[in-house]
Amino acid sequence: MSILEELKLLLNALGFVVETGVFSGMAPNEYCVLIPMSDSFPMFADDLPVFETQEVRISLFAKQNYTERKNLMVKELLKKGFTITGRYYVGRETDTEYHHYAIDVQKNYDYYID
Repeated sequence: MSILEELKLLLNALGFVVETGVFSGMAPNEYCVLIPMSDSFPMFADDLPVFETQEVRISLFAKQNYTERKNLMVKELLKKGFTITGRYYVGRETDTEYHHYAIDVQKNYDYYID
């Protein structure tokens, strides 16, 4: 499983509409966009990677107050073993009236070479 697959399952279970890269179609009052940021091999054993670290930015867009939903998302991410590397309010988009809040997450995945 990848970080994108895990995040989609988790966020959908919490009632968020989720897309990767860009939201297509008519946007609801609240939705998330997942932006893949990096895949790396930070640890090696015998010159081969032991695990892969994957990192994604979750962009939460909400026309209403986003705080309660953001807090729920953060708690569930931590419960599921994600590391949160950054959280910040990007701003209110005046043309669309969406508040934009970003959460950067990462998770390690075992990496085996046959």
